Amino acid sequence: MRSKLFVPGSRPELFDKAMSSAADGLSFDLEDAVAQNMKAHAREQLRQYLSQRHASDKTVIVRINAQNSEHYHDDLVALVPCFVDIINLPKVESAEEVQRLANDLQRLEEACGRTNPLRILANIESPRGLRQATDIATAHPRVMGLQLGFADLLEPLGIDRHEPGIIRSIQLSVRLAAGEAGIAAFDAAHPSIKDSELYAAEAAYARRLGFTGKSCIHPTQIEQANQAFLPSGAEIEKSLRIVAAAAQAERDGIGAYLVDGQMVDGPFVVRAEQVLSQARQAGLLQV
Repeated sequence: MRSKLFVPGSRPELFDKAMSSAADGLSFDLEDAVAQNMKAHAREQLRQYLSQRHASDKTVIVRINAQNSEHYHDDLVALVPCFVDIINLPKVESAEEVQRLANDLQRLEEACGRTNPLRILANIESPRGLRQATDIATAHPRVMGLQLGFADLLEPLGIDRHEPGIIRSIQLSVRLAAGEAGIAAFDAAHPSIKDSELYAAEAAYARRLGFTGKSCIHPTQIEQANQAFLPSGAEIEKSLRIVAAAAQAERDGIGAYLVDGQMVDGPFVVRAEQVLSQARQAGLLQV
């Protein structure tokens, strides 16, 4: 998911539009985007919509309410039987919370006869959650990624959201935690819809850190995210040279070798193969 578009669960008039957008994933939101007195209504509207399979290849995510919320259990009961791929748990602060969700999902899946297990996307958006990010990432095999959230993490502490040094250190921490678990990391949304240059710069830096994609709060941000997380032509060409050189080195019994004047060995080959796989999936490479 290069782009993950947030869709308020209380806005059913946007559901079809989002489904027909260019976003790789849709994150239907029952948490922050829905007022307290509209939670039950939004949940039911979303349940009705997602109880039908839609002609789309998008990854469907639902951000439910936090575990300390009175809505958490009702959200799961309503949505586990639906055509949903991932449950996004907000404000995660411990491995135990992930394990509880995994157990709840298994119980509800068995009850409704669901055969494809739901995966978990865990939000890192508090100081404790950031400190526990590795434990959260490795808490259960259902966890497919960590989602970074800056508003809840930074605003209550009075930390400047636009200070690059702060943002980059947090991004790196989350990326390394996800890396230890072998799962994806997704960069935070950017609150300013009009500041496209800053969004693009954040997305480009996140990709350099190895993030998989970035959240979008408006359809105008989708194309920026999609482009930012694609390999460039130069990256693809270099990756092809590395993979070809690795194959030749294997035949020659050589462990390390030069490509474009750079010493290359196993880790570089792994990355090159990742780049080529992504290029093939995006239709940028035909072989």
